[in-house]
Amino acid sequence: MKRVLVFSRTTGFRHDSIPAGVRTIRELRSDVEATEDPDAFTQSNLARFAAVVFMNTNGRVLTDASRSALEAYVRGGGGFLGVHSAAATEYGWPFYGELVGAWFDRHPEVQPATVTVVDPDHPATAHLPASWPRVDEWYDFRSYPDARILLRVDESTYAGGGMGVDHPVAWCHERLGGRVFYTALGHTIEAYAEHAFRDHLAHALRWVTGDAV
Repeated sequence: MKRVLVFSRTTGFRHDSIPAGVRTIRELRSDVEATEDPDAFTQSNLARFAAVVFMNTNGRVLTDASRSALEAYVRGGGGFLGVHSAAATEYGWPFYGELVGAWFDRHPEVQPATVTVVDPDHPATAHLPASWPRVDEWYDFRSYPDARILLRVDESTYAGGGMGVDHPVAWCHERLGGRVFYTALGHTIEAYAEHAFRDHLAHALRWVTGDAV
């Protein structure tokens, strides 16, 4: 079985939940390598992996060469899972904008809200209740993703949302060659101890790697 590469480099804001996030992926799969070295992104090295996870990355985290390698990897069928501030990463690189689906714009303070399941047929959402109350940092995005929307956050249940009644927080697509999944959840350390969120990540990861679910 091919391995999974977890990448958590930041050049901007750094989430204190990164260690918990990396540890969680390691607990969900035994075949994980974690790095913050952009030089790990070469075509020959990425060929060893079934998926790449961007775990709360932030800012410009790749070199020109590693950008090219990641693009070739995804277009060649490699899986990609972006968590939370993966959407606040690599602004200005058009391919990455297509890959993650939408870039982060702004957020209010961390607070409780209710997530609604839009698509219960995806393995990463099938286990969730139709209305899922939880605490997180609720991202607004610069654009609406061209993707299969899986989860929305109900802006009537928290203060400061700016996207309206259709506010996506998790989606997936297969437009670029490989399977791509993004979840805006995962800001807090506590999130990675939640069974429902851990299952959300586990099934998202199995989906992007093409493993049976």
